[in-house]
Amino acid sequence: MSAVSLRVDDAGYARAARQVASPNFDARPPGEAITLVVVHGISLPPGVFEGDAVMRLFTNTLDPAADPSFATIAGLRVSAHFLVRRDGELLQFVSCNDRAWHAGASAWRGRERCNDFSIGVELEGCDDQPFTPMQYRRLGAHAGVLMRAYPAITAARIVGHSDIAPGRKTDPGPQFDWLRLHAEIDA
Repeated sequence: MSAVSLRVDDAGYARAARQVASPNFDARPPGEAITLVVVHGISLPPGVFEGDAVMRLFTNTLDPAADPSFATIAGLRVSAHFLVRRDGELLQFVSCNDRAWHAGASAWRGRERCNDFSIGVELEGCDDQPFTPMQYRRLGAHAGVLMRAYPAITAARIVGHSDIAPGRKTDPGPQFDWLRLHAEIDA
Protein backbone atom coordinates (compact mmCIF):
# COMPACT_ATOMS: atom_id res chain seq x y z
CA MET A 1 0.00 0.00 0.00
CA SER A 2 1.32 3.44 -0.89
CA ALA A 3 1.95 6.18 1.64
CA VAL A 4 -0.91 8.18 0.07
CA SER A 5 -3.41 5.40 0.81
CA LEU A 6 -2.18 5.13 4.41
CA ARG A 7 -3.37 8.48 5.65
CA VAL A 8 -6.40 10.45 6.81
CA ASP A 9 -7.28 13.32 4.48
CA ASP A 10 -8.31 16.82 5.54
CA ALA A 11 -11.98 15.84 5.41
CA GLY A 12 -11.30 13.11 8.00
CA TYR A 13 -11.49 10.09 5.70
CA ALA A 14 -9.00 7.24 5.67
CA ARG A 15 -8.01 6.54 2.09
CA ALA A 16 -7.52 2.83 2.84
CA ALA A 17 -11.09 2.37 4.11
CA ARG A 18 -14.22 1.42 2.21
CA GLN A 19 -16.69 4.23 2.85
CA VAL A 20 -20.19 3.37 4.16
CA ALA A 21 -22.02 6.51 5.28
CA SER A 22 -23.81 6.45 8.62
CA PRO A 23 -26.34 9.15 9.55
CA ASN A 24 -25.48 8.62 13.23
CA PHE A 25 -23.03 11.40 13.97
CA ASP A 26 -22.88 15.07 14.79
CA ALA A 27 -20.30 17.83 15.14
CA ARG A 28 -17.57 17.63 17.73
CA PRO A 29 -17.56 20.52 20.20
CA PRO A 30 -15.73 23.53 18.72
CA GLY A 31 -11.96 23.34 19.16
CA GLU A 32 -12.07 19.78 20.54
CA ALA A 33 -8.86 17.87 19.74
CA ILE A 34 -8.91 14.16 18.99
CA THR A 35 -6.83 12.54 21.73
CA LEU A 36 -8.15 8.98 22.16
CA VAL A 37 -8.94 5.83 20.19
CA VAL A 38 -11.57 3.51 21.65
CA VAL A 39 -11.44 -0.15 20.58
CA HIS A 40 -14.75 -1.99 20.61
CA GLY A 41 -15.92 -5.49 19.74
CA ILE A 42 -19.17 -6.22 17.93
CA SER A 43 -20.89 -9.18 16.34
CA LEU A 44 -24.45 -9.39 15.09
CA PRO A 45 -26.13 -11.65 15.88
CA PRO A 46 -23.99 -12.19 19.00
CA GLY A 47 -21.11 -14.56 18.25
CA VAL A 48 -21.82 -14.56 14.50
CA PHE A 49 -19.35 -13.00 12.09
CA GLU A 50 -19.61 -11.98 8.45
CA GLY A 51 -22.79 -10.67 6.93
CA ASP A 52 -23.98 -7.08 6.86
CA ALA A 53 -25.81 -6.74 10.18
CA VAL A 54 -23.22 -4.39 11.73
CA MET A 55 -23.33 -2.15 8.66
CA ARG A 56 -27.13 -2.21 8.80
CA LEU A 57 -27.08 -1.27 12.50
CA PHE A 58 -24.78 1.70 11.81
CA THR A 59 -26.90 2.84 8.83
CA ASN A 60 -30.30 2.43 10.56
CA THR A 61 -31.40 -0.33 8.18
CA LEU A 62 -31.25 -3.35 10.52
CA ASP A 63 -34.36 -5.51 10.11
CA PRO A 64 -35.66 -6.36 13.60
CA ALA A 65 -37.29 -9.51 12.20
CA ALA A 66 -34.02 -10.88 10.74
CA ASP A 67 -32.90 -12.31 14.09
CA PRO A 68 -34.53 -12.42 17.53
CA SER A 69 -31.59 -10.52 19.03
CA PHE A 70 -32.20 -7.58 16.68
CA ALA A 71 -35.59 -6.66 18.15
CA THR A 72 -34.09 -4.68 21.02
CA ILE A 73 -31.30 -2.97 19.05
CA ALA A 74 -32.85 -2.17 15.66
CA GLY A 75 -34.03 1.24 16.89
CA LEU A 76 -30.68 2.29 18.31
CA ARG A 77 -28.90 5.18 16.65
CA VAL A 78 -25.24 4.20 16.96
CA SER A 79 -22.12 4.27 14.82
CA ALA A 80 -18.37 4.12 14.94
CA HIS A 81 -15.78 5.78 12.81
CA PHE A 82 -14.33 2.44 11.67
CA LEU A 83 -15.01 -1.29 11.57
CA VAL A 84 -12.27 -3.88 11.08
CA ARG A 85 -13.77 -7.09 9.66
CA ARG A 86 -12.38 -10.56 10.49
CA ASP A 87 -10.46 -10.60 7.18
CA GLY A 88 -8.87 -7.21 7.93
CA GLU A 89 -11.12 -5.15 5.68
CA LEU A 90 -11.41 -1.58 6.98
CA LEU A 91 -14.73 0.27 6.68
CA GLN A 92 -15.36 3.88 7.63
CA PHE A 93 -18.83 5.10 8.64
CA VAL A 94 -18.14 8.62 9.98
CA SER A 95 -15.48 11.21 9.20
CA CYS A 96 -12.86 11.51 11.92
CA ASN A 97 -13.70 15.22 11.96
CA ASP A 98 -17.18 14.38 13.26
CA ARG A 99 -18.40 12.76 16.47
CA ALA A 100 -19.55 9.16 15.97
CA TRP A 101 -21.97 7.74 18.51
CA HIS A 102 -19.93 4.79 19.79
CA ALA A 103 -18.98 5.23 23.44
CA GLY A 104 -22.20 6.22 25.21
CA ALA A 105 -21.85 7.24 28.84
CA SER A 106 -18.10 7.24 29.31
CA ALA A 107 -15.11 8.88 30.98
CA TRP A 108 -11.33 8.76 30.52
CA ARG A 109 -8.96 10.21 33.08
CA GLY A 110 -11.65 12.42 34.55
CA ARG A 111 -13.06 13.63 31.23
CA GLU A 112 -16.62 12.59 30.45
CA ARG A 113 -18.28 12.25 27.03
CA CYS A 114 -15.47 10.38 25.29
CA ASN A 115 -17.27 10.65 21.92
CA ASP A 116 -16.28 14.34 21.96
CA PHE A 117 -12.55 13.61 21.73
CA SER A 118 -12.20 10.04 20.49
CA ILE A 119 -12.24 7.90 17.38
CA GLY A 120 -14.21 4.67 17.70
CA VAL A 121 -12.88 1.52 16.04
CA GLU A 122 -15.09 -1.56 16.12
CA LEU A 123 -13.55 -5.00 15.63
CA GLU A 124 -15.82 -7.72 14.33
CA GLY A 125 -15.65 -10.11 17.25
CA CYS A 126 -16.86 -10.90 20.73
CA ASP A 127 -15.54 -11.22 24.26
CA ASP A 128 -15.11 -14.99 24.25
CA GLN A 129 -13.37 -15.63 20.91
CA PRO A 130 -9.92 -14.56 19.73
CA PHE A 131 -9.57 -11.82 17.16
CA THR A 132 -7.80 -12.70 13.90
CA PRO A 133 -4.18 -11.99 12.92
CA MET A 134 -5.49 -9.86 10.03
CA GLN A 135 -7.46 -7.71 12.47
CA TYR A 136 -4.37 -7.06 14.60
CA ARG A 137 -2.33 -6.19 11.50
CA ARG A 138 -5.00 -3.84 10.15
CA LEU A 139 -5.70 -2.25 13.53
CA GLY A 140 -1.98 -1.76 14.17
CA ALA A 141 -1.41 -0.16 10.78
CA HIS A 142 -4.52 1.99 11.14
CA ALA A 143 -3.56 3.04 14.68
CA GLY A 144 -0.27 4.30 13.23
CA VAL A 145 -2.18 6.28 10.62
CA LEU A 146 -4.38 7.82 13.31
CA MET A 147 -1.39 8.61 15.53
CA ARG A 148 0.31 10.46 12.66
CA ALA A 149 -2.89 12.35 11.79
CA TYR A 150 -3.71 13.21 15.42
CA PRO A 151 -0.40 13.51 17.33
CA ALA A 152 -2.09 13.65 20.76
CA ILE A 153 -2.99 9.98 20.27
CA THR A 154 -0.28 7.74 21.69
CA ALA A 155 -0.22 3.99 22.25
CA ALA A 156 -1.29 4.67 25.84
CA ARG A 157 -4.32 6.54 24.50
CA ILE A 158 -5.64 3.51 22.61
CA VAL A 159 -8.09 1.98 25.07
CA GLY A 160 -10.94 -0.48 25.24
CA HIS A 161 -14.61 0.37 25.58
CA SER A 162 -14.39 -1.38 28.94
CA ASP A 163 -11.75 1.15 30.04
CA ILE A 164 -14.01 4.15 29.47
CA ALA A 165 -17.28 2.52 30.57
CA PRO A 166 -16.24 0.05 33.30
CA GLY A 167 -19.08 -2.02 34.71
CA ARG A 168 -21.25 -1.11 31.71
CA LYS A 169 -19.15 -2.50 28.85
CA THR A 170 -16.74 -5.43 28.57
CA ASP A 171 -15.48 -5.11 24.99
CA PRO A 172 -13.14 -5.74 23.38
CA GLY A 173 -12.97 -8.43 26.06
CA PRO A 174 -10.44 -10.73 27.67
CA GLN A 175 -9.55 -12.38 24.34
CA PHE A 176 -8.16 -9.10 23.01
CA ASP A 177 -4.34 -9.14 23.08
CA TRP A 178 -3.16 -5.63 23.90
CA LEU A 179 0.52 -6.61 23.69
CA ARG A 180 0.00 -7.96 20.18
CA LEU A 181 -1.74 -4.75 19.15
CA HIS A 182 1.12 -2.64 20.52
CA ALA A 183 3.62 -4.82 18.63
CA GLU A 184 1.64 -4.23 15.41
CA ILE A 185 1.34 -0.44 15.71
CA ASP A 186 3.08 1.21 12.80
CA ALA A 187 3.83 4.60 14.34
